[in-house]
Amino acid sequence: MRKRHAILRSGLLLLAAWGACVQAAQPQHTWSGVERIVAVGDVHGDFDQFVKTLRAAGGVDKKLNWSAGKTHLVQVGDVLDRGPDSRKVMDLLMKLEVQAAEAGGAVHALIGNHEEMVLRGDWRYVNAAEKKSFGGEEGLRKAMAAEGRYGRWIRGHNAVIKINDVLFLHGGLSPKYAGKSLDELNRGIRDGLGKGGMGRDSAGPLWYRGLACGDPGEIQQTMETILKTHGVAHVVIGHTVANEITPSLNGRLILIDVGISRVYDGPACCLAIEKGTFFAVTAGQPKVELEMVAPVREKSPDR
Repeated sequence: MRKRHAILRSGLLLLAAWGACVQAAQPQHTWSGVERIVAVGDVHGDFDQFVKTLRAAGGVDKKLNWSAGKTHLVQVGDVLDRGPDSRKVMDLLMKLEVQAAEAGGAVHALIGNHEEMVLRGDWRYVNAAEKKSFGGEEGLRKAMAAEGRYGRWIRGHNAVIKINDVLFLHGGLSPKYAGKSLDELNRGIRDGLGKGGMGRDSAGPLWYRGLACGDPGEIQQTMETILKTHGVAHVVIGHTVANEITPSLNGRLILIDVGISRVYDGPACCLAIEKGTFFAVTAGQPKVELEMVAPVREKSPDR
């Protein structure tokens, strides 16, 4: 009996140690003291427009190597689908992750609803050329599997991160999720990838549009909960298309999906935050400091 109890205790200790290791392995989601942040909206497989945007922000040089030093680059999700070059975009992001870290900066490729869809096998929006780049559907399936090069890479990322006093995510936080911690949100998304759960919830962080085009009173209340829960002053989202980088609620909410993919014919434009000042950076134009007042958008095209 004593031997059995000893074995049971040993097993419980091993299980606890394993759980601690798993928790420790979760990717970092919070950074402070970052002087410059560049945030890029939905790319949707348009490699050329993505590169044009990065160059405008000083992110890469002519050889597409990292040139932004200690800058943190945030891509808020939806690299995949619609356009033909998602694989090239992911390959570039993988390379820049390594180079940025070596320079003291960082690249954060967040999970969007289209990453969730592809990992789940919903390929309604997968471009034919994108499938071909993986050698067809079977190659795409293997690449996006949990053990595949790209599936493993996506699954290792966060959906929501905090840098300084700014929260970044793809869709938004509904009242259902506004009070949840970053650990709860990111674990909930990652645990369900390829299956469903929070990542498939229309009120979840990947799909929710209510912050961008919902009821103003509800937006105000939800934003107050988000800002208080996470100790931030601003929330930056993609997913919902705007004609330009759009601040609302006196700059507390900023929409950065300007449809840079040629599928939407938007500009090569991104958000830059430099020592607390917010700018719109557009290829071929001087950067423009944002006026942090704008109305909440009432509607947006289906994404």
